Amino acid sequence: MPVPILLVTGFLGAGKTTVVNHLLAHAEGRRIAAVVNDFGAINIDAELIAGASDGVVSLSNGCICCSLEGDLLRTLAALLRREPQPEFIVIETSGVADPADIVRNLMDPLIWREAPLETVLCVVDATTTPETLNSDALLRSQLRAADIVALSKLDLTDAACSATQLRGAIRALHPAAVVVDALHGEVPAELLFPVDVDRAPSPREVAPRRPSADRFETLSWTSDRPVSLPRLQQAIGRLAPKLARAKGLFETLEQPGRLMVFQFAGGRATLASGGPLTAGVPRTRIVFIAEIGVLSKAEIDSIMEGCVEGG
Repeated sequence: MPVPILLVTGFLGAGKTTVVNHLLAHAEGRRIAAVVNDFGAINIDAELIAGASDGVVSLSNGCICCSLEGDLLRTLAALLRREPQPEFIVIETSGVADPADIVRNLMDPLIWREAPLETVLCVVDATTTPETLNSDALLRSQLRAADIVALSKLDLTDAACSATQLRGAIRALHPAAVVVDALHGEVPAELLFPVDVDRAPSPREVAPRRPSADRFETLSWTSDRPVSLPRLQQAIGRLAPKLARAKGLFETLEQPGRLMVFQFAGGRATLASGGPLTAGVPRTRIVFIAEIGVLSKAEIDSIMEGCVEGG
């Protein structure tokens, strides 16, 4: 029986991983395979999705998670050969990916026969201004590919009118999309997964392939030493004006023996408790995403080395 695909897209830091984590945590008996396609040499998102580290990780509720290794066709084929076979596949794209390119790949007859694309979900940060939505070509492309648009981070908006204006801008760009609120990553499962499993979705029209223009790059920083949290906060403050996104896992001098999860998006930084340290893996791993040429590896190294003991 074909296994339907849910494609989750959205800009850097929009909250895609939060949505996927919520789907996995509230699978309600569904066997879901989550495929993470991160942007950068260190796949932080694969570790944030339900504690995955590499390869395929089986979760206690019958779901699995894996990172996208090689091309999409090989990854999907490996998932479909698993026993038991997943009932649904969720693909989380990179925040810099144009979903039209991924949709085009999923229209491949070999993939469509075994794993047809059911739904495209675009996660949009509710603090995004209508002006940004209208001026950013990548964001617009992500939005126009969607069947459902989920507004995340509604608790961070200044006023109800801001979200209302954003909804109006979304509907102006894509009138056919269903717009829902996704506080803490919660999107109604009935909107995402087919109720009639015997109904085959219809193939989609895909826009002509456009020349790709690289816009972002990732710069990674690792250390085998724990970081000082106050000094790290100062370092991120210095780097923040040049960052589009940052995320990482690290041990601090103040709380040795445990990892902290760091996220920076939309000018806001957050910290949360992570899991235990993993042997053989650097204690500190942070990925910085910036527009090409805005930030150098030398600048990051210079600033970040001051965060470690003796730095």
